[in-house]
Amino acid sequence: MKIKIRPLQDRLVIQRLEEDDVTAGGIVIPDNAKEKPIRGKILAAGPGKVLENGERRALDLKVGDKVLFAKYGGTEVKVDGDDLLVLREDDVLAVLD
Repeated sequence: MKIKIRPLQDRLVIQRLEEDDVTAGGIVIPDNAKEKPIRGKILAAGPGKVLENGERRALDLKVGDKVLFAKYGGTEVKVDGDDLLVLREDDVLAVLD
């Protein structure tokens, strides 16, 4: 998917991955009871953070990584009809395999 947004510094553009509608026990979760997913796929990544000495520290994450991120982190944006999330690398908690 080609997006028309380029993150700056240590920011990432993430598309949320949808959660399952049914629990492991077989209970169907209605739409109004669902929480926003905290898993997503990185669509774009900035060049990295500029340190105090002027050097740039590259990101540990790359485009295509599936990640777990902070529940209330980042800023939600709508680009070409897609709901995306822009957040800092620090808001990412883990990379999913």
